[in-house]
Amino acid sequence: MANIEKDLQDKLQTLLAEHGSSITLDELGDLVEGVLAAPEPFDSTGWTTLVAENPSDELRDLLNSYKTNYSVGNSQPPLSPSDRIEALRAQISKLELDGFLVPLSDEHQSEFPSKRAQRLAWFTDFTGSAGLAVVLQSKAALFVDGRYTLQVREQADPDIYEYCDISRDPPGAWLSKNAKADMRIGYDPWLHTKAGLAQLENKCSAMGVQFVQVSDNLIDEIWTDQPPAPLAPVYPHPVEIAGRSATEKIDEAAAAIRKEGATAAILSAPDSIAWLLNIRGGDLPNTPVALGYAILNSTGTIELFMDQRKLTPMVKQSFGKKISVRPLDQLGVAFATLGAAGASVVVPTSVAPVSIVNQLESAGAVIVSKDDPCVLPKACKNSVELQGVRNAHIRDGAALCRFLAWLSVAGPTGDVDELSAVDKLYSLRTEGENFRGLSFDTISGAGPNGAIVHYRVTPASNRKLTPGSLYLVDSGGQYLDGTTDVTRTVAIGSPSEEMRDRFTRVLKGHAAIANACFPAGTSGGQLDSLARQPLWDVGLDFDHGTGHGVGAYLGVHEGPHRIAKRSADVPLQPGMIVSNEPGYYQESAYGIRIENLEVVRASSVAKTDADSRDMLKFEALTLAPIDRTLVETSILTEKEIEWLDSYHVRVRETIGPLVDQKTATWLEEVTKPLNI
Repeated sequence: MANIEKDLQDKLQTLLAEHGSSITLDELGDLVEGVLAAPEPFDSTGWTTLVAENPSDELRDLLNSYKTNYSVGNSQPPLSPSDRIEALRAQISKLELDGFLVPLSDEHQSEFPSKRAQRLAWFTDFTGSAGLAVVLQSKAALFVDGRYTLQVREQADPDIYEYCDISRDPPGAWLSKNAKADMRIGYDPWLHTKAGLAQLENKCSAMGVQFVQVSDNLIDEIWTDQPPAPLAPVYPHPVEIAGRSATEKIDEAAAAIRKEGATAAILSAPDSIAWLLNIRGGDLPNTPVALGYAILNSTGTIELFMDQRKLTPMVKQSFGKKISVRPLDQLGVAFATLGAAGASVVVPTSVAPVSIVNQLESAGAVIVSKDDPCVLPKACKNSVELQGVRNAHIRDGAALCRFLAWLSVAGPTGDVDELSAVDKLYSLRTEGENFRGLSFDTISGAGPNGAIVHYRVTPASNRKLTPGSLYLVDSGGQYLDGTTDVTRTVAIGSPSEEMRDRFTRVLKGHAAIANACFPAGTSGGQLDSLARQPLWDVGLDFDHGTGHGVGAYLGVHEGPHRIAKRSADVPLQPGMIVSNEPGYYQESAYGIRIENLEVVRASSVAKTDADSRDMLKFEALTLAPIDRTLVETSILTEKEIEWLDSYHVRVRETIGPLVDQKTATWLEEVTKPLNI
């Protein structure tokens, strides 16, 4: 309820009536609960358009006061980690199960799930962006990847969980050793993909272990103050920025469905829906999307299943005749209709929930297991999108250069800590045109914290930047015209010889990717070793991918392409944006990563004969200096030195005119040629 006086409630009702809004205070309360469950937006008043199309300043202020004073009551004290697992085990027993799977995922396989979907974090206290808990009656395990081997030990109770590397000791292998024959393991079919579940089933089938769907998530049963589904405004994304109309995209996607001989395609990925319909939202942290589902028919029409309360009048007006909006609870009815018609339906089984596949198959539909028709065209940015992305990177580069110039003075004083550095960088980004928030929570790692690959600073872990240490900052912004992601490692004071050697080897790997020229059809997996070879030469490596795809004012991690050792067989194509971020991490000492975003483009290499191939190369989008004080020139080649000097000239000439004189002077100094 909202803790405001009755006369203010009366005033609010009067203003709502004057604005033609029929919403009741009870309905407003429900709406506000959903708004509060969404991430705090950059525009703190935008949600008021969900109440009235053009709210006056007075109504905006009163609605924001209502939201500020709104509280969701919960009289029960929070459960301890041991209480939570005992409560879950009681639910497991109640359903006559032997265990339960708790993934870090939502119904859309989002990278940054909503507050409501943060079940793994609530249950285990582990806050990384990838993980899975397997809970049996007598033991439990928490699976994370190489980025979180240190973090999980700091957050999750070792008396409750066995820590497992998900690639070296995957859940299926652990269950085959720890589960007993004929055990029944429960799972929520909305939180697991068909492909992911099949891996578990195949590994455990010899033991007779069964994986059993539950109708209600067992974590939801014990999480008494679980937030509701988020409600953030959905806006149209202008064609002047998108480069193509929604109608054009829909027609192209429908043609792709017909080419597969299918009747329809299911879109469960919010970024696919956002890209296809030229809309953006705010339901998830750091990613401008709205949660929902869509059925794209081969005829070129779309059924959008979404909570209509978050559709602004502007976005409703932008939907043409091809798009109809239906309530979320009608999705099952639509699946039944497809099944009754015996339709062939494209379903991306690698990302779609098991529940969708099962409902369609049970209804009689034929599943065509393919990526949804938006994935590849979304990844290959058009010329308008690319120009917007370049512009966003220039503005972002100016903010980052101002930050690095400030850090060069403030960092060695001992007065700067990880949190104050985060705040400083964020404040500089907010001054940029079209800024709409961060693309992920800034990784601000001083000294040993930099060795935690996806470290997230908290007041408890916050460290000072001290002379003789390294500081790693991995950050990015969401702009209306582009998404950025950049990492720089900076020496605070004088670095050690080891630091310079490791940094330079990472730089050599980064340069190898940046300078790569490769034939069309080459995948990121084929390029990955280029980034690792300088580290491999001295018996070192890093435990994460070299690069990931990036969206255009969408997800900071986007498929289907990437640069990695495994599962990176999608050919790189012109217009794809990919990160270039090799690293090195000395546990309990320091971390090093150098990251630029690159766009794939045609190479100017001339064809010499009839057998010559079309060649591709990368163009760096990120514009920020690389710390020359950490470069050991004796282990660089002339080509590598030439590349870095040339890159620094571009940074200086592009960013210098956009920053204050003090920053410009600093930029002149730090972008000098290496041999000076």
